[in-house]
Amino acid sequence: MDKTPDQKLISAFQAKKCWMIKPLAEQMNYSIPSVRRFLARIGYFSSFTHNGKWYTLYSIPRFNIDGLRFYQDIGFSKYGPLTHTLVNLVEKSVSGMTADQLGKLLRCRCHAVLVQLCRKGRLKRQKHGASYVYLSIDPDKADVQEKTLQKHHAPLPAELAVLVFAAFIQT
Repeated sequence: MDKTPDQKLISAFQAKKCWMIKPLAEQMNYSIPSVRRFLARIGYFSSFTHNGKWYTLYSIPRFNIDGLRFYQDIGFSKYGPLTHTLVNLVEKSVSGMTADQLGKLLRCRCHAVLVQLCRKGRLKRQKHGASYVYLSIDPDKADVQEKTLQKHHAPLPAELAVLVFAAFIQT
């Protein structure tokens, strides 16, 4: 008895956790549009890395506390594509996040996407030291993030700065 398309799709993902669409269609012996329909019917995630070219089924990834899952260098997010992932990570952060922090967390460069998100009004950014910190567009949430950011990055009191500098000179 032949397998149904859904069974073929599930079997392919049991053999290999991530697929690009063309090799998956070849493996299943269906057209790319048909495979996209099968994926939509079963439920899938596309990668936020590699321009969304990699696919995995909803049932496969076990996301970490940040909603991320990596398979080798392929990143998947429970929030969807990179833009949604960036907005969600910034929204959930206590004190906003820099492009460098987000890049390390996501294992990809995301500065240009962050700038676009700010231009489209989906994120806010504030100059802090040598870099920008990306904040929520929700005014109340952004206010809390800014206050927390200031608290964590408050300058040293002058007396303490002098003591630290003196200790540095002595060593």
